[in-house]
Amino acid sequence: MTSRLMLLDTASLYFRAYFGVPESVKAPDGTPVNAVRGLLDFITRLVDDHAPGELVACMDADWRPQWRVDLIPSYKAHRVAEEVPAGSDVEEVPDTLSPQVPVIEAVLDALGVARVGVAGYEADDVIGTLTERAQGPVDIVTGDRDLYQLVDDARGVRVLYPVKGVGTLNVTDEAALREKYGVDGAGYADLALLRGDPSDGLPGVPGIGEKTASKLLAQYGDLAGIQAAAADPASGLTPAQRKRLLEATAYLAVAPKVVRVARDVPLPRFDPALPGEPADPAALEELSSRWGLGSSLRRTVEALANAHV
Repeated sequence: MTSRLMLLDTASLYFRAYFGVPESVKAPDGTPVNAVRGLLDFITRLVDDHAPGELVACMDADWRPQWRVDLIPSYKAHRVAEEVPAGSDVEEVPDTLSPQVPVIEAVLDALGVARVGVAGYEADDVIGTLTERAQGPVDIVTGDRDLYQLVDDARGVRVLYPVKGVGTLNVTDEAALREKYGVDGAGYADLALLRGDPSDGLPGVPGIGEKTASKLLAQYGDLAGIQAAAADPASGLTPAQRKRLLEATAYLAVAPKVVRVARDVPLPRFDPALPGEPADPAALEELSSRWGLGSSLRRTVEALANAHV
């Protein structure tokens, strides 16, 4: 039996940890470590409950890739804290979270958990590529609905969506998607780009919300089918729907590339195997002492070890 690959949308999870664990959780020097400890608790619970054979922490090497911005300039524009003309714009992140990110990265490295990010791509794209290459079943752990597009029952790809911490996870397969959105994994990206997403700066097609998008996809199959119907006066579209879709032609020409995750990212070499023991025990001990990671880190180390028993 092929072991299950677990892919962490790491930034999504440490943001949730940051907002879910009180800032009163601090290192000995008073620095908040709520996101660090919260993420470790997430990983412990995930390993204990789902027993992955492989685990990869996927990173945002570029949270707002220029190639996506070139296609849709509003993409994540409202999250920009500082524009960087010759490089990646700085994302608006809570002041007490930013300093915790390098600590999270150092702890994952010392544990031996594979950590993968690629310049010019988001974690979603790394996840899409690893899912595409996977030879066995895949669990994608994310609080980002965009990754529902990767759900594929035939290949055993599902999304574990945290509802409250990671104690409660919605296991999203194609049946769950059809029940809630009326589409399968392959259709979710078309639904998302038609509906739009203010949190990502995606305008969508004005006047076409989630329910209408779902009905149109059920009737015409996919985005190409809907666009063909818009171009055909004899189709079943209402005049208002046809007008809106035709007026959005320029947006619909570029939105698929922005919304659909990349599946061909040039990944570095790495070992996805779940570590049975820390890769660098001395570094881990130093990190634990300096940042007061205590029981959270001990439980993670134990969970990783127990997974190999």
